[in-house]
Order: sequence, then structure tokens, then C-alpha cells
Amino acid sequence: MTTASTPVPARAHGERVHARSAGFWADWRTVALRALRLTWRDPEAFGPALAIPLFFFVVNVGALQAFVESGSRFPPGFDYKAFQLPVAVVFAVTGISRAQALVTDIQDGYLDRLLLTPVRRGTLLLGLMTADFVLILALATPVMLLGLALGIHVATGVGGVLMFIAMAGFWGLGFTGFPYAIALRTGNPSAVNNSFLLFFPFAFLTTAYLPAEAMTGWLATAVKFNPTTYLLEGMRAVLQTGWEWGEIGKAFAAIGGIALVSFTLAFRALAGRVRRN
Repeated sequence: MTTASTPVPARAHGERVHARSAGFWADWRTVALRALRLTWRDPEAFGPALAIPLFFFVVNVGALQAFVESGSRFPPGFDYKAFQLPVAVVFAVTGISRAQALVTDIQDGYLDRLLLTPVRRGTLLLGLMTADFVLILALATPVMLLGLALGIHVATGVGGVLMFIAMAGFWGLGFTGFPYAIALRTGNPSAVNNSFLLFFPFAFLTTAYLPAEAMTGWLATAVKFNPTTYLLEGMRAVLQTGWEWGEIGKAFAAIGGIALVSFTLAFRALAGRVRRN
């Protein structure tokens, strides 16, 4: 604070004025809050992400439940609804990100102007990912509630419901790095839209529709190398059998592996764009 007795010194002609950083946490919060505000203003961007998985969950259960549960290859009391619920949640939360909005920021020059400020570069992605995580949890929760409404009994109780949603949230968050990496490297909205195709091998070469013991041939081998298999098995354990920490641990290991790869690609892409600018 200055007073009349302590005048502000005049700057020399041509002297450069440097902006002062607000700090890491302030930058992170600012980016995240902006992303959240833009997300809630654009509900059509995430509405289909919830409607489509819910539709297929209801259709698959309605069409296949009686057939699967009556099969001789499944144990008595096998609940196909609980088996399919993790699949619906994973489809709802995978690929959800603000990458398309980031492309818009790149194309209209907003990101370039932002890079002229002293904002911490890492917070540009961390803030977006924080908003993504909130949205992913908001998508996973109604899918879980639908499962409960349809009569799914959660073997691990309320704690299991929270664990189930958390596993879905961290998986969705871990996957966000892929579309961000594509957005930062290409600045192309079509490329970002097609990034969801990366998930198709993860989605279908796994135990999405049948337990591993019911599979044969090359598909039985492929599912063993698919991280989504271990995520689904961990989520199903929480729903159907209890606190099987071995299965839950494998699920979080799969989440960590995907997050390590995708975050590495995303932050390297960000560093490359910063250097180019």
C-alpha cells in the first residue's frame, strides 16, 4: 500500500513490465472453474454420453438376462444386471473431456494469448481434467442409481457404491489424456471426435458381455491383455461378491497404467505446443 509519503517510483522509458504469477493453485482453480462453467452451458455435449449407455444397458438386460441366467455355464443366482452395469458405466465415462473446447481455444487464438501470461502451463491441462472428473462423476452416478432402481443388490453396501463410482471416475479421468494429446498436437476437431475410436478395442475385446470363463479361442487370450477386463472385474467384485481386494487392486493398477500412458502423451503434447509458440 502506498501513501502520499511513499510515492510509487516512476518507471524508466522502455522498461518492461512483467506480470506476476498468481500461483499454481490459483491458476488451477481458475482454469477448472472456467471449464466447469462452459460444461454446464453445453449440456448437449454430454447428454448423449449418458443416454446411449443407459439405452444399451436396458436393451441388453431386457433381451439377454433370461437367456444368460438360465444357461448351464453360469452359477446359480448369477445376476446379469449386475454383470452389465459396469459396462454401461464405463461406456458412459470413457472419452469424456473438454478436448473439443480446447481445440476451439486453439483455433480462435485464446490458448496462444493465455500462453503469453505467467499462468503455470501444467494447470492448463490439470484444470480441464478437474472439470472432466466432476462431469464423469456426474455421469456415473445416475447409471449407478438406475442399477439400484432395477434391483441390483450391492454386496459391499454403501461403501461399495462409493467405490464403484470412484473406480468409474478415475478410469474416465485416466482416459482423458488421449483426446487432449490429439487436440494439442493437431488442433483438429475431427481428429478429436474420432479419438473415441481408441476405446473400441478396449470395449469389445474384453468381458463386456460374457464372463472370461465362457470365452474360447483368440478372444479368451485377448481379454487377458486388456486393462478394461481388470477394471470390469474389480467393479463386478464390488457389486456381486464383496471386498475382493485382489480384484480391486488389479482394477486400480489398470486405471493407473492407462492414466500413465495418456497423461504422458497429453503433457508432452502441451510442452510441444508451448515450445512452438
